[in-house]
Amino acid sequence: MKIFRIMQAATGAVLWIGAALDALAALDTMASAAGYRDSSGIPPHLRAGGLYVEEVEVRS
Repeated sequence: MKIFRIMQAATGAVLWIGAALDALAALDTMASAAGYRDSSGIPPHLRAGGLYVEEVEVRS
């Protein structure tokens, strides 16, 4: 598992940080945590301006 951060690109607001296998799984996991079935259910006002998914480097 990797750690991802998902931000609303237009505002820079962090929407979610968590573990997932890849960027698409991270979007689905974020959506599920917010009560949606998967990333296709994310409302248009959150998608406006784009969603930015980045892998977070974990240092030990």
